[in-house]
Amino acid sequence: MRITAQIKPNSRKGPLVETLDDGGLVVYVRAPATEGKANAEAVAVVAKHFGVSRSEVQLVAGATSRIKRFEIAD
Repeated sequence: MRITAQIKPNSRKGPLVETLDDGGLVVYVRAPATEGKANAEAVAVVAKHFGVSRSEVQLVAGATSRIKRFEIAD
């Protein structure tokens, strides 16, 4: 399954996942957007949201963008 998510780094709300009307996600993380810290935390938050392990979630596009695409193994 592939999902699109908007990442909000340095968020006081996080870690939190909100589902949008179009099926996309907004992922709030506390980590800063430096050295891949926000990406790593986003993978963990998405994995927890879908009830899978971190190794089953892969960032496939948008490593340096706020809009990211994740692939979740079936």
